[in-house]
Amino acid sequence: MTDPTKDPRFLRDPYPTYAAMRSACPVQPLPAGSGGRPGYLVTGYAEAREALADPRLSKDTARFFAGAESRRRPHPAVAHTMLASDPPHHTRLRRLVARAFTTGSVERLRPFITRTTDRLLDQWPTEGPVDFVAGLAAPLPVAVICELLGVPQAERPDVQRWSARLFAAGDPAVVDTASHAVAAYTAGLVARRRQDPSDSLLDQLITACDADDDVSEQDLVSLAVLLLVAGHETTTNALGNALLALLTAPGELDRVRRNPQDIPAALDELLRYDSAVSTATFRFTTEPVTLGGADLPAGAPVLVALGAANRDPARFPAPDRLDLDRTATAHLAFGHGIHRCVGAPLAKAELEIAFRAVLARFPGISLAVPADRLEWRRTRLVRGLESLPVMV
Repeated sequence: MTDPTKDPRFLRDPYPTYAAMRSACPVQPLPAGSGGRPGYLVTGYAEAREALADPRLSKDTARFFAGAESRRRPHPAVAHTMLASDPPHHTRLRRLVARAFTTGSVERLRPFITRTTDRLLDQWPTEGPVDFVAGLAAPLPVAVICELLGVPQAERPDVQRWSARLFAAGDPAVVDTASHAVAAYTAGLVARRRQDPSDSLLDQLITACDADDDVSEQDLVSLAVLLLVAGHETTTNALGNALLALLTAPGELDRVRRNPQDIPAALDELLRYDSAVSTATFRFTTEPVTLGGADLPAGAPVLVALGAANRDPARFPAPDRLDLDRTATAHLAFGHGIHRCVGAPLAKAELEIAFRAVLARFPGISLAVPADRLEWRRTRLVRGLESLPVMV
């Protein structure tokens, strides 16, 4: 059995492959990886929602890989984050961070997001192509999450570099080395904040964790690592994917350019159309489970293809068309259930502010190269562009 998601053409446009798999069966077996177990890929919308909310599908990777031989040596603070845990531990950790991403908390960040966006756009050249990823999509979310966590300005490029390597495909040693670097940095940052407190989110987490005997120092570092990395990586990809979607749909681009007040409502359709997280992280069946007509044995790895579910015609008619009139609030770009992205309100605020500013300053923005020449990141977990050259 071959894995169709490993085809190089899949990186450029995974959706025809997903559609064929979903048409055959919305829950497809996948061959075992190197030294791993055979798994399943979920491509249907209804099946994805069911899997994401089913407590019989565990996220506790430590439990399912206990005793397994592996050449991988990621740092535990990176390998065993809140994303890789189940209730009640997951519930306790999520409660600690959720308060930072309430509507009120995000509203207080909007002036900083706006100032940072304007500062970055001020640096764009007045003529010639500019890389939207390097010029805005990457540095903006890094600046926002680092500001939230109190990361000094001079150290933010390191955070961005380690994060990129954590999501890199290819040599696992590069990923593992980056995991140790970002974990060591974060542990050091926690120690510095204890010595010199501020009013950052990290300080709030330190106080809350120190008051909870059930939360360890590694839990604290792991939470901070997750926020640092997941807090900007997916938003970077969402910004690039959304702008590309608009640039390749001129009618929709013209609409939001003329009516910037429609941008907040358009975000759900943009997030649905080309999801920044292609597949959710692994789940494992704790008992035999029937899903989408497939019988999954206990202990089976399960990948939920969020991007595929968001293109399921059973839920979104004409799913391959970007339609800003569509009601797409039920998309799964942020996941579903107890593991739904806690930072979704912040990500949407960043997207809204960024697109308002870009379209106001550069109403004639267009692709600098044909869309089929763009390079996509070589990883199945996230979907994002290496660069997005545009003419302004």
